[in-house]
Amino acid sequence: MKLISTLTAGAVALAIASPVTAAEVEWKMTAAIGEGSFLYQNFMERFAKNVGMITQDRVEIQPFGAGVLAPAFKAFEAVQDGIVEAGHSTPSYLVNQDPTNAIFASFPGGMSPEATMHWVYEGGGEQMLQDFRRADMGLHSLVVGIGTSEIMAHSNVKIQTIEDLKGVKYRTSGAFAAVLQEEFGGVPTVVPGNEIYTLLQRKGVDAIEWSTPGANISEGFHEVAPYMIMPGVHQPSFLWEVFVKQETWDALPEDLQNLITAAAKLSTYESFTRFGDSDIKAMAQFRDTKVEVVLMEREASETIREAGRNWARAKAATLAEGGNTRMQDVLDSYLAYQADWAANSSYLVRDSAE
Repeated sequence: MKLISTLTAGAVALAIASPVTAAEVEWKMTAAIGEGSFLYQNFMERFAKNVGMITQDRVEIQPFGAGVLAPAFKAFEAVQDGIVEAGHSTPSYLVNQDPTNAIFASFPGGMSPEATMHWVYEGGGEQMLQDFRRADMGLHSLVVGIGTSEIMAHSNVKIQTIEDLKGVKYRTSGAFAAVLQEEFGGVPTVVPGNEIYTLLQRKGVDAIEWSTPGANISEGFHEVAPYMIMPGVHQPSFLWEVFVKQETWDALPEDLQNLITAAAKLSTYESFTRFGDSDIKAMAQFRDTKVEVVLMEREASETIREAGRNWARAKAATLAEGGNTRMQDVLDSYLAYQADWAANSSYLVRDSAE
């Protein structure tokens, strides 16, 4: 007891003599998704925690959900306008402003999650995104999450063929919204994540897409729509980023830049395995519910994939004709990596139920 008392007294004395040092850098970070969501926890909160850990609390990031500091779809603008120091969102929400974003966000016909991870970190994708953000928006980007394949739809109607997409009111975003409307006669609409459940429940749309099995099961979409459509060829993977003004980034000492960059990469790898583990468990749970799992016909899935690639090629060509070759450069890199991966990955062992 005497030893414990002595140690306790020593610890108190040390705490009094060594007051907590304030962080050197403090950022508020707004999100494109609501607090408590799977994506918010797995990407945003994880990144903030990892930054504190790796910098030994020299950098403190305080995350806020969509609507607290800025609307869900205004995270990029909030950082550009100086309302908040950092933002967290996905390039998918900027596709209408510049279709180059679709390459980073993933698109119908895009790479698998595994191949995407390699392209981003080993094939130059992350550097291209950073160059794009700097030139286009005056921002510095940090990739903090690459996701697994999404569920194509939780739906009030059965979707198995291309013909089934015609006239379907579909909550979606990014490249698939354009492909759905232009190629297959669907009717896309975009609403923030926190509005999707109610929209689907009230049949304001026929179908919705949101995220992966692990993320979607926590949202309860299967409880209000009888069909779950797969595979997720509309969004074979996805990417989320954290961004700050370029001058904010440049003002950091080099060691903090390196540590924050390391925290972002750690967050990507940790969240990727978290997604995969949650997805497998969620698919098992879905089988115990009343939802009917519907597999689209392979021909239909391949038609959607090719339509997505053609959409990207056409957008890149149009921009290039106007003198902007940026999307073409990114797309060339992306498709070349995808082709190399497809041609040379047959050595990999794949686990399958078949």
